[in-house]
Amino acid sequence: MVLLASLMLLLGAVLLVANHMLQARRRVRQVTLRLQGQLVRENRFGSWLRVLGNSRFGQRSVSIDSETQTLLSRLGWRRANDRAVYAAFQVGTPLLMLGLGLTVKEVFFSGAANGWLLPLLATGFGYLLPKRLLAYAAARRQQTIATEISTFIPLLRILFESGMAVEQALRVLSGEGQKLLPQLTRELKLILNRVDSGLELSQELHKAALLLAVDEFSDTCLILQQLIHQGGGAMKSLLALKQLLDDRRLTRLQEYISKMSAKMSVVMMLFLFPALLIVLAGPGLTAMTRAFAS
Repeated sequence: MVLLASLMLLLGAVLLVANHMLQARRRVRQVTLRLQGQLVRENRFGSWLRVLGNSRFGQRSVSIDSETQTLLSRLGWRRANDRAVYAAFQVGTPLLMLGLGLTVKEVFFSGAANGWLLPLLATGFGYLLPKRLLAYAAARRQQTIATEISTFIPLLRILFESGMAVEQALRVLSGEGQKLLPQLTRELKLILNRVDSGLELSQELHKAALLLAVDEFSDTCLILQQLIHQGGGAMKSLLALKQLLDDRRLTRLQEYISKMSAKMSVVMMLFLFPALLIVLAGPGLTAMTRAFAS
């Protein structure tokens, strides 16, 4: 208990020093923003996360892993503030799990011989947890974008048939299709912002396709690049791609239904068949028991 109290006091002192440093940096940041004519209102927890993520150790934890940067880009977290928030979680989660493991060890396993094993496992789990959650979120966003492509292609064909160019059609969809295509319009806005800064639309579509690594989006970007360079002849390609995506979606649904029917048959055999056997064979077994008893 003495060791636990010492650890708690040490943790409290570290938190007080960190709080003082974070408040000082927050004041400096607010003064800088006000001098620049900007008024930013954010809660104290968000400012702490950003300051911790912008620290040298937080940026080091993100920049040392290229896979983490790729996952952040696929998730859409490409701004410095978003990456700072993830870096804060990457640094803070192992420390939090270490403190939790030490507390559990001192309270429940104070006399254990291998008491150091629980804090070590908790720290490793806390280090791996943010990246696993990031990979899961990036995979879910990729699935969402792949689903939105089947709606994106008919809208593109409608705009092309009305006489719009590729860039005009993308600008219309990025501005008007936020409720219908939330994730895809977000990517289109990022692409168009880089185009407004002087970059070429075809190259930005190619970079976005490589970054997201979604097959449906990559095929659509390839057709759009063909339409940009050749100026026509891509309407049939869009229609063929739409039919191909519909066939893929139908095949996936059929596979899902077949797997679901197999799972339901297992559930039926485990739960419904014993009940059915009791209902059907119960009276006969009862009659046989009475006959043998008499």
